[in-house]
Amino acid sequence: DTESFRQSFSEGDSTISPWHDIPLKGSVDGTYNAVIEIPKMTKAKMEVATKEENNPIAQDIKKGKLRDYHGPIFWNYGCLPQTWEDPNVEHPELKCFGDDDPIDVVEIGSKALAMGTVKEVKP
Repeated sequence: DTESFRQSFSEGDSTISPWHDIPLKGSVDGTYNAVIEIPKMTKAKMEVATKEENNPIAQDIKKGKLRDYHGPIFWNYGCLPQTWEDPNVEHPELKCFGDDDPIDVVEIGSKALAMGTVKEVKP
């Protein structure tokens, strides 16, 4: 838990963005890549920093305080790269607006995946 923590992503000698540079579609037909931000059984509210260069994973801050869940979460939580929920568009069925972030995803496997893992998931 520190405001300065950042987990960056690289490919070779270059820093890449997990949001813009990792493909949405997985290598197996019908799968998608999930970027794991919060490992199963942890509680720090980590997320791709959409306003920072190369979008490293950082702990979310609200009202000047680092955010945590009330207790550990029971799944791996992350985002789908190359997606975005538009805050100006209302979902036709759910009647809610996007949150200006990549689409959230949960991975419900039995193992905790390390922060920054790119995991192929099925819809």
